[in-house]
Amino acid sequence: MPGTNTLAAEVTHISKHGFWLLLGDEELLIPFSEFPWFRQATVDQLCNVEWPTADHLYWPLLDVDLSVESIRHPERFPLVSAVSALKKHAPSS
Repeated sequence: MPGTNTLAAEVTHISKHGFWLLLGDEELLIPFSEFPWFRQATVDQLCNVEWPTADHLYWPLLDVDLSVESIRHPERFPLVSAVSALKKHAPSS
């Protein structure tokens, strides 16, 4: 019989620059400049985060999966969502 998942992630603060996520005893800043798909998210969408494994986070209301390592070291993960890039280059009406 599988054990119960005891990993819990908690959003502790949201600002115009990003949000802070508490993972156990570690608090990580997720800046919108590095993770632009969170910029337009609601508080409910940001706070609804799952931590199914030690290195995997999932925001079901946004359908966003992230490695914890990509938050700790975003410079090692230079790819940015194509959806965010398209929004930047979309012609204005």
